[in-house]
Amino acid sequence: MKAIRRFTVRPVLPDSLRPLSDLARNLRWSWHAETRDLFQSVDPECWAASGGDPVRLLGSVPPARLTELAGDRRFLRRLDAAAGDLNDYVTGVRWYQAQSAELPAAVAYFSPEFGITAALPQYSGGLGILAGDHLKAASDLGVPLIGVGLLYRHGYFRQSLSRDGWQQEHYPVLDPNELPVVQLKEADGTPAQVSLALPGGRSLRARIWLAQVGRVPLLMLDSDVEENDLGERGVTDRLYGGGSEHRLLQEMLLGIGGVRAVRTYCRLTGHPEPEVFHTNEGHAGFLGLERIAELGERGLEFDAALEAVRAGTVFTTHTPVPAGIDRFDRELVARHFGPEAELPHIDVERVLRLGMESYPGGEPNLFNMAVMGLRLAQRANGVSLLHGQVSREMFAGLWPGFDAEEVPITSVTNGVHAPTWVAPEVLRLGAREIGAQRAEDALTIGGSDRWDAVRGISDQEVWDLRRDLREQLVVEVRRRLHASWRQRGAGAAELGWIDGVLDPDVLTIGFARRVPSYKRLTLMLRDRDRLMDLLLHPEHPIQIVVAGKAHPADDGGKRLVQELVRFADDPRVRHRIVFLPDYGMAMAQKLYPGCDIWLNNPLRPLEACGTSGMKAALNGCLNLSVLDGWWDEWFQPDFGWAIPTADGSGMDPDHRDDIEAAALYELLEQRVAPRFYERGQHGLPDRWIEMVRETLALLGPKVLAGRMVREYVERLYTPAAHAHRAMTPAAAGELAAWKTRVRAAWHGVSVDHVETATATASAELGTTLVLRVRVGLGGLGIDDVEVQAVSGRVDSEDRITDAATVPLKPTGGPDLEGRWVYEGPLSLDRTGPYGYTVRILPAHRLLASGAELGVVAVPSEEPGAGAGVLMR
Repeated sequence: MKAIRRFTVRPVLPDSLRPLSDLARNLRWSWHAETRDLFQSVDPECWAASGGDPVRLLGSVPPARLTELAGDRRFLRRLDAAAGDLNDYVTGVRWYQAQSAELPAAVAYFSPEFGITAALPQYSGGLGILAGDHLKAASDLGVPLIGVGLLYRHGYFRQSLSRDGWQQEHYPVLDPNELPVVQLKEADGTPAQVSLALPGGRSLRARIWLAQVGRVPLLMLDSDVEENDLGERGVTDRLYGGGSEHRLLQEMLLGIGGVRAVRTYCRLTGHPEPEVFHTNEGHAGFLGLERIAELGERGLEFDAALEAVRAGTVFTTHTPVPAGIDRFDRELVARHFGPEAELPHIDVERVLRLGMESYPGGEPNLFNMAVMGLRLAQRANGVSLLHGQVSREMFAGLWPGFDAEEVPITSVTNGVHAPTWVAPEVLRLGAREIGAQRAEDALTIGGSDRWDAVRGISDQEVWDLRRDLREQLVVEVRRRLHASWRQRGAGAAELGWIDGVLDPDVLTIGFARRVPSYKRLTLMLRDRDRLMDLLLHPEHPIQIVVAGKAHPADDGGKRLVQELVRFADDPRVRHRIVFLPDYGMAMAQKLYPGCDIWLNNPLRPLEACGTSGMKAALNGCLNLSVLDGWWDEWFQPDFGWAIPTADGSGMDPDHRDDIEAAALYELLEQRVAPRFYERGQHGLPDRWIEMVRETLALLGPKVLAGRMVREYVERLYTPAAHAHRAMTPAAAGELAAWKTRVRAAWHGVSVDHVETATATASAELGTTLVLRVRVGLGGLGIDDVEVQAVSGRVDSEDRITDAATVPLKPTGGPDLEGRWVYEGPLSLDRTGPYGYTVRILPAHRLLASGAELGVVAVPSEEPGAGAGVLMR
């Protein structure tokens, strides 16, 4: 029989055990081994049955066991120590508090998903895991961050397989009362809420749930409240579900409702108000509109409010392809804003203008969330060096007249939260080598270029550790494979073969990620006979563990999963290749440490960063990857292998895949597998072990989320906070008026003539030329612009590469025609083909970049216009 109503019955803990509740409600337990060990000792069987979730554990422990623990002095001492350690962690001075710079009082970090722990399933893939790691690293560093997201009642889907290998989705209902979250309440005890106005006089209300991630509060909005109509209750039903309007409402609730939730939280708790708002991908872009509306209520005009909001906003794009960005029909967005809907005091046309693709190549009727995010943020970044370059090219249309390299989008390469992803056995080995505190600091704060202490660990210890982790993975794979086959309808008598799946002494390759086509799940299947030979090689066999989910609406991705599953079902190879359904954090934490090789073969350059290989590297797993994302930036042959890319122009996709698959097979046959099985004089694979050491010593410090968050603080958050403080209402009004004046006058700005002190077509290294430039400023003053000489090597099409800029100075007042003459030196500091030009940019003390307005004046390319001298 099915229940007509559901309750959550909470245990009543004896007074002496009350700290257990506090420890369970702070998600630091998810990355703090001592706290997890304490919970496991409460009741090992219940701990296993709860999936390592302390909240579920405490709800299932028999009262008699709680009474027994309440009188166990040894347990109470451990509990007191754990509670004291958590208190020290959340209140003590950490890296951020020890900095001398004027850092932000607080930062609000918005993301549509957060992967903190499997016990809070509010993530689908890399974006959410990255957001979770960002919060954890911020907590470890003491950064005063407030996370903002949505609480999805079904989370992302759970994946299983049909008998014929087709992906099936299941959406379990999540009861917030059974999750490690608490409801934010007003002073009178009523639930705190935010509300959005909808067309037709309706409202969308949401409660605010709080997940405490160490020192960092994570606010999660939940629309499943009785005051809402049925449609509005379903807005936060599932992650990335529904049609366009459903997604739009989710993103309005995240951005606009999220700002309101932050204001409510700060009012109720006294937490400092954020000076910086960080938009993690375009989904939360509407937060800027809400902040403009807030300033409008204080009397600021729209343009001035826009400048004030931009100053304190950071936007991070994770998407290397336009198809990966949320875009909405113009009319749909217009219907949800204005007098009859949300933000009634902002002109709907102003809202639309922020997101419309009003640039060459854009779709003029589509509202682009990433475009809005960029227009509402003074600082923006991609998530690896290569992705920063791809993003500058992808969004160059927003800054016409500038080369892609000058588009103001920088990059901060992602990192991963080591305490979450490093196996306890690896941590213990490191702690034994350098001490527990130094090991913890190295993994959380980072800061060193190398972990040289790794070199002190003996070859035998490294190899024993790697085999132990591989053996644990074999046990885990067999358990999960058995459960999967039972779900697929197999009887117990059919599954004896699973006891022989994988071998703890065979080279083990991992491949686990979402399954969009560009990640090429099935590239390894291009030549099945060759793959089969690799799996069954008599001397150098390999074994492969694969996992991944296709989006529920992506039948193409599901076909890839089915193709892989059917190959793995073949009785000839099923002991050497497995597909594990329902990839998530719990599986990943076993998979990364247990693999010897982490395989990644996306289409370059479509992998923005790809952090799974970082997690593997922190456990001594070597990477075998296409040079994309972070691997393009940090690859060295000392600690891994690069799969060659077939990137010739006009390459047929099938032919390209054939070439790259053949390169992958060759690497495995000729270099990877032989090195794993090659034995030195002591019977150990010396060269392989050295590569493991180099991975840990050289890659380890780079891939940390602590390094990433410190870069955000130093390079983006702190400059944004300073810009926010400088942008007083008067300054914002001044800047807005100045931009309006400059844009209106820019058509009259021109470079009329350029001359130098030499007329030859060649010059000697070290020569300094004197440039004289005659310019028209179109009614602007000399303080409104900067005239620059731009010089550097030139390519075969006379385009300047590796450009250097030098500001030129006016030599006096305007002439009778109102023209100005600028002069300055040009040093010829490089040999070879060399060229220069001159340009005029807007200049103002409150601009973050000369490209910010997207306008520039350059010499005419017509003959005789004096565009510059080319020296070869």
